[in-house]
Amino acid sequence: MSVPNPAWANPNATQTPTHLPGHPPPSSAAPHHINGVATAVSAAGPPGSMTPGGMHGGMHGGMGGPPGTGAPVPDSYFTESRKGEVNELRNLLRNFTVERDQKKKREIIKKVIAYMTLGIDVSRLFTEMMLAIETRDLVIKKMVYLFLCNYAQSNPELAQMCTNTLQKDCGNDDPMVRGLALRSLCSLRLPQMVEYIHEPLRRSLTDTHAYVRKTGVMGTLKMYHLDQEAFENSNFVDILYDMLRDPDASVVSNCILVLNEIMASGDNGGMAINRAIMLHLLNRIHEFSDFGVLAVLELVPRYVPANDEEGYQIMNLLDPVLRTNNAGAFVATVRAFLSLAESIGGNDVESMRRQVVGRIRAPLVTQVAGGPPEQVYCLLRHVDSLVELCPGIFDDEYRQFYVRYTEPSHIKYLKIAILPKLANPDNAPDIVAELGEYAKDADELMGRSAIRSMARIAVRDVGGEGSVPSIARRLVDLLDLDIGHIASEAASALVDVMRKHPDMMTLIAPPL
Repeated sequence: MSVPNPAWANPNATQTPTHLPGHPPPSSAAPHHINGVATAVSAAGPPGSMTPGGMHGGMHGGMGGPPGTGAPVPDSYFTESRKGEVNELRNLLRNFTVERDQKKKREIIKKVIAYMTLGIDVSRLFTEMMLAIETRDLVIKKMVYLFLCNYAQSNPELAQMCTNTLQKDCGNDDPMVRGLALRSLCSLRLPQMVEYIHEPLRRSLTDTHAYVRKTGVMGTLKMYHLDQEAFENSNFVDILYDMLRDPDASVVSNCILVLNEIMASGDNGGMAINRAIMLHLLNRIHEFSDFGVLAVLELVPRYVPANDEEGYQIMNLLDPVLRTNNAGAFVATVRAFLSLAESIGGNDVESMRRQVVGRIRAPLVTQVAGGPPEQVYCLLRHVDSLVELCPGIFDDEYRQFYVRYTEPSHIKYLKIAILPKLANPDNAPDIVAELGEYAKDADELMGRSAIRSMARIAVRDVGGEGSVPSIARRLVDLLDLDIGHIASEAASALVDVMRKHPDMMTLIAPPL
């Protein structure tokens, strides 16, 4: 690391090296010991450049420099470490003055966490950090909990020593401290800690504060992965099912996620669902966060309504979700609707499916019209599948799938692939004319895709009377363009058209 030249390192000054007779002169690359840290100043380096150890000595006014002339300390905790720094932090943590000054103690612990984040081994400070947990400062507690969880597996015996403190904090008056302590206790991930986790975890599930309850719910999942036998003996599954009626929606969504993961290997592939659970969750769906809504909607395709009336009731409860701005929730709702259509459609599944797609068409097109490119591409993929599932539903919205100049290439290609599937006798002339413009685009792949899409309309013969000769003449005109990829793609397209419509040979064969 190169730092500004200190005041004593004058590059213009000429110094005569002095040494005792009979002794060799000191080398410019010889190591210097500054504040206990060995550093080397390279003779080839710029004057005054120093290693982190040298900078450390400069900051402390070493090597005879005047005070206050050392290199400035960068305003960041993520600075390069140096030898002896961990020992220095240990001494600071043991300092009685630091113990009384909470603000200074915060800064030191922040430095420890920063070193840990950079991958520097600070596990030697485990004992000092464990003693620092005895504080009322919530910020310090958070950082110490993070440190303990990170190094617990490498220091299991020391980690057990902080168990009493964590259990004590699980009964703290502050719900934030209770939740943080419980999360840290469950995150130690040590098999010998299961007996200490069980009781605080059971108490947290009936806590008066929602934050503690939802932390406890996630803690049950950690206990399940730690010791499945102890988890099953604790009867936590039944407790989690009872907590689906919790007044706080975040607790309920956590219960759904945990039950799904715990019971993923079961016959249902997740939590068991009945009519009461499904209707209860759907009636409260407006209370959930975006992630909670997705957790609930993922349950619907796995539930089979008992009769048509129940299926229509679930559809009515899901209908308001179609007005959401969350594309993930919208797509999950579409999947739920199609699943219900399969369940209650009976012999007329096709008609029910078309009604469902017709209902979601307008909000889906609205979602496609805006949003980030990644979201738009995903929604267009769903449109592509729905167009093939229910042909004709999206035909009236064909203009919404015209390519925009500012769109990324992958979205343009997908729109060009969708357009021929929307063609009918009424809109085919407009679509073919639009594709004809795309064929002359500077993007070679886009031009080829547009020509193939025009040929696809002609081969499928969905453009009505006169559309095939019109497309054939347009492709013949493209042969005259002095652009290699357009002419070659147009020739290939004409071959496909001629195979499907042999009567076009008199129009197509002469130019070829």
